[in-house]
Amino acid sequence: MFQLGKTIVSEDIIEKDFVCNLSACKGACCIDGDAGAPLDKEEVKILEDIYPKVKPFLRKEGIEAIEAQGTSIATDFGDLETPLINGADCAYVIFDDKKTALCGIEEAYNQGEISWKKPVSCHLYPVRVKEYSEFSGVNYEKWDICDDACSLGKELQVPIYKFVKEALIRKFGEDWYAELEKVAENYK
Repeated sequence: MFQLGKTIVSEDIIEKDFVCNLSACKGACCIDGDAGAPLDKEEVKILEDIYPKVKPFLRKEGIEAIEAQGTSIATDFGDLETPLINGADCAYVIFDDKKTALCGIEEAYNQGEISWKKPVSCHLYPVRVKEYSEFSGVNYEKWDICDDACSLGKELQVPIYKFVKEALIRKFGEDWYAELEKVAENYK
């Protein structure tokens, strides 16, 4: 672990390689698991505001889940998340003609309907950020459904921090990312 400003960063994001391989996993991270995508307070408001523009891109089941549970939910522990369809798929998941899970929010963004890409936790994946009172923990979340992404990353020699560069800049800023690059260079 190393410190960058008010973040404690796992060396795994420099050491490990990763490139999403949607043709292999079919977007399993959006449909497997037992929780929705983590959200921050600002994103809850954004989801409320953009929902009318995102709704036309969603599946019937997703719309029903959102309209029953809300555009976001709070867990028993107070964590904020996207709602799920029957405890499985993220309510914002859509599928392409190859049955690959995609994000309905991101599709609305790609079509120019909204200016917000998707929750930053989704954009950062496989990096997870945990907020503490004095700092943020920045960690790699290893999940076996992403084994093909690890293999592809290794083949292409793309470390995690480079794969999620845009999302890390979105979360922590250009200066923070420039410092991370310096650490990575010195690490080698």
